[in-house]
Amino acid sequence: MAVTELMPHTEPYQVVDRAERAFPAWAATVPAERGARLHRAADAMAARLDDLAEANHADTGRPRDEARASVEAGIGTLRQYAELGPLHRGRALQGGWNATDLMIPQPRGVVVALTPWNDPVPVACGLLGAALVTGNTAVHKPSERACRTGALLAELLAEALPEDVVQTVFGAGEVGAALAANPHVAVVAHVGSTHTGRSIAMAAAATGAKALLENGGNDAAIVDCDVDPAWAAAQVALGAYANGGQVCTSVERVFVHQDVAAPFLDALVKEAERWNDTLCPLVDANHRAGVHRQVTDAVSAGATLATGGTLPSGAGSWYPATVLTDCTPVMSVMTEETFGPVAPVMVVPDFAEGLALAAEDRHGLAASVFTADMANAQRAWRTLDVGTVKVNAVFGGAPGGAAQPRRLSGTGFGYGPELLDEMTTTKVVHLSPPGGAP
Repeated sequence: MAVTELMPHTEPYQVVDRAERAFPAWAATVPAERGARLHRAADAMAARLDDLAEANHADTGRPRDEARASVEAGIGTLRQYAELGPLHRGRALQGGWNATDLMIPQPRGVVVALTPWNDPVPVACGLLGAALVTGNTAVHKPSERACRTGALLAELLAEALPEDVVQTVFGAGEVGAALAANPHVAVVAHVGSTHTGRSIAMAAAATGAKALLENGGNDAAIVDCDVDPAWAAAQVALGAYANGGQVCTSVERVFVHQDVAAPFLDALVKEAERWNDTLCPLVDANHRAGVHRQVTDAVSAGATLATGGTLPSGAGSWYPATVLTDCTPVMSVMTEETFGPVAPVMVVPDFAEGLALAAEDRHGLAASVFTADMANAQRAWRTLDVGTVKVNAVFGGAPGGAAQPRRLSGTGFGYGPELLDEMTTTKVVHLSPPGGAP
């Protein structure tokens, strides 16, 4: 099994070197064969579905049914790239009659994938699947908070692929930083915090590697006056509390029209208290402490606790579904990603003010808009400078969509067919016979 435990003092050059040596043969492998290998890995994952789901549950605290669904999504993602990879193509250009002109995608080299703990299987399967099927070799570092899941996934991938084509290493942030700074790495693909993403961008700028980043978000939800406030509250609660608020596109800020604010808040509090019955714990006590600090800072600055916001007694990392009212745009709970089950709410006089406040943010991952006014919906999706805008839903969308995060939230396509373009580079080829016209 190609798994290496790297301590902070260990230089990970040997792992990258092995991946670099494996690259020429893998790049020369027929794309259909690369896809077949990924299908083989997906088959192995399906055969160990229960074990992967249990590891996911143990690492992340997700309920077992959700942990299983997450693994199933990862298997589907790997199969998606197994099919899409052989179809990835270049272009023929219209040149001279006696010449052939082509634009050909080629693999970049060694891809380092740094993946998060909150949804470890689908994210890894997406980045690794796209990298491998296009002919790159890969070094994967799962989050140190998801080691069980990462180790089992590593075993299954390594069994289906040639030696050293994919390798998995474990360690804390120092290991990821060393991999990102390695001058023999062609791509660093990262899903995680904004702070880490910015460090990777600087390291990649120094080495010339391509940085493919999905960093943190501070996603807004705007509730207009012409929707059912109870329905909107249920949607916002889903966005704020699913997986304990530990979703990349969780609702982090709420702007509600003053005309429906009272019934919306009443319904949101009831939704939060209902979610407490099934809310999963946060990933660990340190993370919970950070979430609680955001809440207490907001209350100190004038916010009101409508429900939740108290640390439970005893061991564990569970945190209650929380609603904060009387929030202001300058509170840290409104300007920074909380990544926990917290819904901070600000009442606005009209939709235009909510849209303006939602747009005033350094992040640019996603946003949700709840309105029956199609003019407002059109204005919102055109105005909000984020990668994904969802109208009258917090989750969902057609398969194959691929968004580009903006500003502090990252850069590049992180999923969909376009991820194949990110993992390849294009070469222009001009073929003409000897003695012909130039």
